[in-house]
This record gives sequence, C-alpha cells and structure tokens, in this order.
Amino acid sequence: MRKKKNEVPPPYAALTRDARFAGTYEVLVPAEGRARPYRVPLQFATKEKSETWIHSQEGKETINRLGEDAKSDGK
Repeated sequence: MRKKKNEVPPPYAALTRDARFAGTYEVLVPAEGRARPYRVPLQFATKEKSETWIHSQEGKETINRLGEDAKSDGK
C-alpha cells in the first residue's frame, strides 16, 4: 500500500508543549499549505480522551471548521 503524497494527514493527539499545561494533551490538525498544524484550543488529561474527542461529533465539527478556514485562507 502506497501513501499518497498530496494527502493531508489526519488529526492527531500530542503532548502539549505549553509549560502552563504540562502533562496534558492537545489535538493538532494538519492543513494543506501550512508548515505547522492548527491547534484545537482544548486541553485533555490523557491521550485516550483527546483521541476520543477527535472522533466525537463536537470534534468532527471543530476539525471540519478548521479545515474550511484553512481553505478560505489559502484562496
């Protein structure tokens, strides 16, 4: 199975880099044409909770909204 070169990777959970929220996780949403992914402005206690949020209705809506904003910024 080959990876498509032009395909944007899916959203993912990562440890927060902000020292104020040390030990928490955040959701990052890669966008086409951006060097850095968008950050969802929420903090999660565990990686599992952040991944569950990604697949929730609220998470899907927020991620879609960020994707739409990225497309409108790129035009």
